[in-house]
Amino acid sequence: PKEQQDVYGVYTNTVIDLIEKKIVNDEFSSRKIEILSYITKLRQIVLDPSVVLDNYHGGSGKIDALIDILNVAVEENHKILVFSQFTSVLKNLGEKLSKKGISYYYLDGSTKAMDRTNLVNDFNNNDEVKVFLISLKAGGTGLNLTSANTVVHLDPWWNSSVENQASDRAHRIGQKQVVEVIKLIAKGTIEEKIIELQERKKDLIDNMINENLSNANMLSSISEEEIIYLLQ
Repeated sequence: PKEQQDVYGVYTNTVIDLIEKKIVNDEFSSRKIEILSYITKLRQIVLDPSVVLDNYHGGSGKIDALIDILNVAVEENHKILVFSQFTSVLKNLGEKLSKKGISYYYLDGSTKAMDRTNLVNDFNNNDEVKVFLISLKAGGTGLNLTSANTVVHLDPWWNSSVENQASDRAHRIGQKQVVEVIKLIAKGTIEEKIIELQERKKDLIDNMINENLSNANMLSSISEEEIIYLLQ
């Protein structure tokens, strides 16, 4: 939607100005956590501006595209895992699915171990619920979701290995179906640049195999020029 494009453009310009001022004032190294927070908000705007801006009511192109995919998948009797780094986005998505009559399960890092097990078993055995919304890090290990034959990554993570670990939840022993993996990337946004940076900074990605590495450690390997590159 145009409203989303406008918000993204304005916020991108604001972030570039702030970062360039910190570079000029030689504050870049000491303010990397703050810079990451700007970039995180920009990534959220690509997904769903309403999680960043309380007064935003313009919709989201990416969420609309995902719902179209889910509608078709459910009609064709597929079972789908949807991964995102952002729990706020997943919760908003869940509300939209409920309004459209699409049943789903939800799991994130705050879900208790016993509940995780029950949710996984219920999803694998309940043919009425076709969609499982899972936060990326919570879905990285310990889940056997072989009833799913479609995996959707709603947003790219800096480390593609973490995405692959999540996709593997549907590729466990006992899987007898072909599993389709879909990655939704918004054209002309920071998401394209993240994918490009993954390729340009292969050494950086290799050093981030452990998904528990902090964002601060991740950013310590990214230069000022590469931060600006992400935003251009």
